[in-house]
Amino acid sequence: MSADTAQHRIPGDLTREQLLARILRVDQAGELGAVRIYQGQRAVLGRGRHGPILAKMAQQEQHHLDTFSRLIGERGVRPTIFSPIWHVAGFALGAGTALLGERAAMACTVAVEEAIDEHYAAQYAVLGDDEAELKATIEEFRQEELEHRDIGLANEAEKAPAYPLLSTAIKSGCKLAIWLSERF
Repeated sequence: MSADTAQHRIPGDLTREQLLARILRVDQAGELGAVRIYQGQRAVLGRGRHGPILAKMAQQEQHHLDTFSRLIGERGVRPTIFSPIWHVAGFALGAGTALLGERAAMACTVAVEEAIDEHYAAQYAVLGDDEAELKATIEEFRQEELEHRDIGLANEAEKAPAYPLLSTAIKSGCKLAIWLSERF
């Protein structure tokens, strides 16, 4: 039996259109933040041994951003009002963690990607068969985000100074950014 997106909604739940607008708005915002994080990291570490790794991950994030930017345009969804803030905050987070060292930059990647994994998995679960293409895109991007997390772990993210504190702070910031971007 196939299920459509928001088919079983109850009073007070988002309509199908509202749900899809939230998904596209927040995903475009999140990918903008990710692109800017990698730009910040590359500004500090781009010539070091992590330069090629950061360049590859940045390229994938740019593809994600381009995809969601195209989709919000095609579907007439407005971007979040917080885009200018995420533009600056993403770069600052990337550059700031890179200034703390390569491990801290990788810790940032791990924290962000773990938050995004949860976020994309939740979106995948609420999308129905009527949004098969969007579901497939989200799952494809989720797998690439998990690759980024694994790269961060392989590059000693967990050995960053104050890793638990840094990771928790970044994940909390991501979750707040997600909540805000979905709604505004």
